[in-house]
Amino acid sequence: MALDLSKFIGRFSGEARDHLTRLTTGLAALEAQPDDAEAINALFRSAHTIKGSARMLKLTGISTTAHHLEDLLGALRANHYQADPAGISLLLAGVDAIAAQLDQLESVGGDPPADPALCDTLARAAAAGLAAPATADLIGSGQPPVDATPDQPSAVTPPAAAAPAQHALDSVRVPLAKLDELIRLIGEVTSVQVQLRQRVLEAQDLGRAALKQAVGDGRAPGGLADPAAAQRFAHDLRDDVQAQELLVAGLRERALVLRMLPLAMVFDPAARMVRELARDQGKEVRCEVQGGEIELDRQLIDGLGGALIHVLRNAVDHGIEDPATRRAAGKPEVGQVRISARQTGGGVVLEVSDDGRGLNRERIIAKALHKGLLDPARAATLTDDQVWELSFAPGLSTSEIITDLSGRGVGLDAVKHTVNDVLQGAVSLVSRTGEGSTFAFTLPLSLAVMRVLVFSCGGQRFALAAQHVVELLRVMAHEAITLAGRPAVVLRNEFVPLIPLAGLLGLPPTPAARDMASGTMRRGDGMRLVVVIGVRQAKLGLIIDQLLDERAMVIKTLPEHMRGCPLVGGIVVTGDNALVSVLQAPSLMETARRTRGETAVQGTAGAGARPGRDEPWHILVVDDSFNTREIVKDVLEACGYRVTTAEDGLDGWQKALGGRFDAVLTDVEMPGLDGFSLTAKLRTHDRYQATPIVIITSREQEEDKRRGIQVGADAYIVKGDFDQSSLLETLHNLLG
Repeated sequence: MALDLSKFIGRFSGEARDHLTRLTTGLAALEAQPDDAEAINALFRSAHTIKGSARMLKLTGISTTAHHLEDLLGALRANHYQADPAGISLLLAGVDAIAAQLDQLESVGGDPPADPALCDTLARAAAAGLAAPATADLIGSGQPPVDATPDQPSAVTPPAAAAPAQHALDSVRVPLAKLDELIRLIGEVTSVQVQLRQRVLEAQDLGRAALKQAVGDGRAPGGLADPAAAQRFAHDLRDDVQAQELLVAGLRERALVLRMLPLAMVFDPAARMVRELARDQGKEVRCEVQGGEIELDRQLIDGLGGALIHVLRNAVDHGIEDPATRRAAGKPEVGQVRISARQTGGGVVLEVSDDGRGLNRERIIAKALHKGLLDPARAATLTDDQVWELSFAPGLSTSEIITDLSGRGVGLDAVKHTVNDVLQGAVSLVSRTGEGSTFAFTLPLSLAVMRVLVFSCGGQRFALAAQHVVELLRVMAHEAITLAGRPAVVLRNEFVPLIPLAGLLGLPPTPAARDMASGTMRRGDGMRLVVVIGVRQAKLGLIIDQLLDERAMVIKTLPEHMRGCPLVGGIVVTGDNALVSVLQAPSLMETARRTRGETAVQGTAGAGARPGRDEPWHILVVDDSFNTREIVKDVLEACGYRVTTAEDGLDGWQKALGGRFDAVLTDVEMPGLDGFSLTAKLRTHDRYQATPIVIITSREQEEDKRRGIQVGADAYIVKGDFDQSSLLETLHNLLG
């Protein structure tokens, strides 16, 4: 889908004119100081920015002109071009040409074409290092001829009767810090608005109480104590506050739009990164982008980049196969990665998919068993969805090998934390063996102010972001059905399980909620309020006590000491200044599945040491260099590991058979049995099929890393890049 240029022209034009001003001013100053390297670098960056922004918006003409101007500035930076008056004149001619293109863009629209004669002159000057192009070179370019004779006007000197063109500014640039402060203040105004509404309710209560008391005492209303006047005041205050709420809502919406950016800002660089990573690995990958015109708050754009890059790196590193493997599998040699976005409700769904090999179900299960994340009795009965859920467990990397590309053991739990906790969204994964994987991120449009549902449950108040609330239901006792011994309700031909939220949070549920959950409610027991939450296709009905409020509110981040709770993503302040926890819908659904025994992850084990383990991890270090063995041994033993060393591959194989090790570190270049062969042999042994194996070698070629993948290594560390922290971090993540 092509970008709607009309939405971004103003922003691009304002930024480009700022850079043109810097170019004009900087070039004029350069005549006095032609050797100012930093000034030349600044000029180069301005031309480069204009070129990149124009290219992103598919403005080929402006991008072409800026590209040639950038090349000439590059020649100037490399001392291949002279910053004398004639040379500066040609550069200014390029600046004026871009300004003229911007004029045309703003007045007529479309893609203003580049001047071929001028671009040719700029290109030849950059290539040949010409100090002053011939006069004929600029004929037809719309620019006055360049003459190196001092007493003649330069190419950018206007005729004596001509007045310089004036451009009416229809936009200004504002530093992001100022814009962020504006958004923050509007958020505070929104919070105060909630408190004002609370004052209205209190005033109405006072008016009713005064009227009731007056009627009870038999007094006739009158004077300042007139209850009717108090009620009129409360009504007028309510109307005033409601009018102010409309104004604040309008101000908030318009202010948030100022900070919205198109997803193309992160999609386009990500697509280029995919192509470059694939090329470095000898793979061919086509990256398709859709939905780049959809806008999100800059705060979300900034936070999304890391998670998106992580998923894309994984797709290129171990998802997409090399051309030979794809050809053997009957696939096109060119792999496909697709980044897309679409709006849904009050948010955006972003998907990253590839047509690679998909996730390795057996390998994930083996790693989960090794880390104590999975009950061995359940391993054979897991559904695919439950296995993919294991991929997000802490410390369980889905990468076949840890390299500089896929990260040092940082698994998808980092992506999940970013999307769920930081961006208030949700992430899910679907994979098909041999066909590829798809990650889906469900995100709000903004984090500054979000619509929030506030309710009571178990004697306390809680909140949920409205984007995860499907609907509210009032369920009669006889409407609840029992499925597999658990209560549920039929919602538009779909079974939705029910669970008391209080019990899920460890609070004492009300007797009615407890009865509904146990299926013992009688027909005459009345109705219960249910909040149906949804994350992707899954839905869950939470039985609550009472709905209190629903409005746009500011979600404040948790204090540092409270950020370890996965169920709470932030807090909101109510009108009576109470702090209310905002619950995380994805975490609630995971907890409910765990309660019902539907999740594959076993508790929270795996975030640290294996449950019940009191002995140190036993590591086998295999290297034919005595010095290397001792260095690695000292590093590991200083951190509490137990270490056994082997002097070559055959010695390592014998010691592995004679003992039981929790991880193996091996060199590649060794006599008798090299590290690749040792790794392959270990993987054939039942005892070491899931044991972490780390290759530490001086070989840094991509084919060596791919060989490491083929033989079953979990990590590949180049000795030239070796440092203590990287080794320890890798072991920590592999061992849990």
